[in-house]
Amino acid sequence: GVVLRKQGVDTHPKRVSVFFTMILISIYLFYCLTGYCDSISSAYDTYSNLSVSNNFGTKEFPQAIIIGVKKGGTRALLEFLRVHPDVRAVGAEPHFFDRFYEKGLQWYRNLMPRTLDGQITMEKTPSYFITREAPPRVFSMSRSTKLIVVVRDPVTRAVSDYTQTLTKSPDLPSFQNLVFKNSTTGLIDTSWSAVRIGIYAKHLENWLRYFPLAQFLFVSGEKLVTDPAGEMGRVQDFLGLKRVVTNKHFYFNQTKGFPCLKKPEGSSRPRCLGKSKGRPHPHIPAEVLHRLRDFYRPFNMKFYQMTGQDFGWD
Repeated sequence: GVVLRKQGVDTHPKRVSVFFTMILISIYLFYCLTGYCDSISSAYDTYSNLSVSNNFGTKEFPQAIIIGVKKGGTRALLEFLRVHPDVRAVGAEPHFFDRFYEKGLQWYRNLMPRTLDGQITMEKTPSYFITREAPPRVFSMSRSTKLIVVVRDPVTRAVSDYTQTLTKSPDLPSFQNLVFKNSTTGLIDTSWSAVRIGIYAKHLENWLRYFPLAQFLFVSGEKLVTDPAGEMGRVQDFLGLKRVVTNKHFYFNQTKGFPCLKKPEGSSRPRCLGKSKGRPHPHIPAEVLHRLRDFYRPFNMKFYQMTGQDFGWD
């Protein structure tokens, strides 16, 4: 019945355990005050986010594809769309329906980003619009695919196309040498891709054999520059998305001559398109452009009729 006590030391087990608990709490609080446990929890959050993003959602075939046109403003449209939280898009152009079709649909699906319920998967490959085999191939993947075509005045589009090629091949013949089959007669060479791409009515006919007009949205490349929020409103409505991308996302870059995104998510800097966009065009004689404009006029008129939209190029 004798309880041993040393002088000044309490040997009661309950009191000792409380004492040790107090020491542990004090140490924990000290480390938290110095920011140590923040770094542990943020490391944990990073790890858990990684595992979530790697395993969350599923890879789906795209419900919407930007199928054209080259030098029309497709990259700008995709970058503007990617601001929307419900849009998930492939960064690079997959070229599945024109170049890599033999790799199979599973290969294609695997290129897609993972999506959650309510999100849509997209990709853009502008050469699909002019590829003869693309419409039946897209149709066999899904007949309900929504198709977006960004179009631009075919004359300025051709010059832009030529300018891009010129930066890669500086020894290219002049624009006028390439555009005419015969400069004396002024006959336009429709076998030159820079000219052929702009005959929109011809390419659209091929697509309309497989898809109804209601599944297409024709975006004005010009309006995408002068009124990006207005065109983005039409695009979001067409895709069945809430109008999230609005005026507040854009500002006009005077140097480049087109709109930039103010502040992309998680970035402190505005985002403009790369150096390759907004290149200065070489000087082309007015007479050459006039002849090309005359050549395109009937095709433009037919395109306006087919789409029910007047793009004001003439």
